[in-house]
Amino acid sequence: MEQYDVVVVGAGAAGMMCAIEAGKRGRSVLIIDHAAAPGEKIRISGGGRCNFTNIHTSPRQFISQNPRFCISALSRYTQRDFIAWIDRSGIAYHEKTLGQLFCDGSAREIIDLLTTEMDRHHVDLSLNTVVTDVARSAGGFDLRLSHGAVRCAALVVASGGKSIPKMGATGFGYELAARFGLNLVETRPALVPLTFQPDVLERLKPLAGVAVDAIVSHGKTRFEEAMLFTHRGLSGPAILQISSFWREGDEITVAMLPGLNLLDTLRAARASNGRQALQTVLAAHLPKRLAQLLVEEQAIQGNLADLSDKVLARVDAAVNAWRVRPNGSEGYRTAEVTLGGVDTRDLDSRTMEAKAVPGLYFIGEVVDVTGWLGGYNFQWAWSSGWSAGQVV
Repeated sequence: MEQYDVVVVGAGAAGMMCAIEAGKRGRSVLIIDHAAAPGEKIRISGGGRCNFTNIHTSPRQFISQNPRFCISALSRYTQRDFIAWIDRSGIAYHEKTLGQLFCDGSAREIIDLLTTEMDRHHVDLSLNTVVTDVARSAGGFDLRLSHGAVRCAALVVASGGKSIPKMGATGFGYELAARFGLNLVETRPALVPLTFQPDVLERLKPLAGVAVDAIVSHGKTRFEEAMLFTHRGLSGPAILQISSFWREGDEITVAMLPGLNLLDTLRAARASNGRQALQTVLAAHLPKRLAQLLVEEQAIQGNLADLSDKVLARVDAAVNAWRVRPNGSEGYRTAEVTLGGVDTRDLDSRTMEAKAVPGLYFIGEVVDVTGWLGGYNFQWAWSSGWSAGQVV
């Protein structure tokens, strides 16, 4: 049986980061993955350009039952540390909206950086490899693999969540945590499009493909970004963000002209040219298809001069206080991440080690720490992987 100091399960962002850091310390490291290539989620992220971090990263952009858990890792290995590494590597990048950093070229540059660094520190990489069993041993852990068996002193679980199952995502990390007695926070799809029931979809069918800048709210939580009508419901950054807070049965509220006092605008248009159609005025600020549907939905007839303040207020509410109740989400099939996971109360926030199982570590998406859209989840991967890599 082969012997390693460290075995990392999962050759994604967190796993590779951890393997590199352990390798730097002279540890013998094996990283395994059931996929045919490392970093598959890195490869497809950001439209193939990898939104690898966010310059505004702080604990406030993360969701967890213990919001303070992420503070240690994020403060010890920050977005500035990762950006400095990217700068030293010569990878060109640019900032998009809201502090999001993307490669100018391909996401493969990030993967190549990680794999090159693993090679430099003599990390063994085993792909197309499945873990079929894990057991405690006197010296740590025995792993039965699809091609043999290995023993290690430290086992790091970086297997990710359930999102994007077509890429091979499984619940392996959760099953392993439960087997060793760790608690789990309920998992659910996050950063995912929301869906409507058939009757609402039928009404909104003409809007498929229409996008607006919007504020989308759920309770006291709100995001101002783009929103997209789809043939299943709603998507776009604002919707993906709010999906992490939304629960089945809840309403969301949408403002489709958040920077405009629409009621005052309509009153002014009525005063200056009452012969205009309401749709004409709305279409000056909204996509034409949306303006048309809004008028049809409100069953409004006549020109602006014929419309009372009460009617104009109703239109204003339909545009800037649209309350809608999604009936679900598109699920793990399109979810960017998984909300919930290994309960942080069972982990040491500085090392990511299971408190009751010495030598067992959980990092990245498998842990109950989920970032907002915009590079935050990658930064959690880098930070949590780095933290475990200092001690395994």
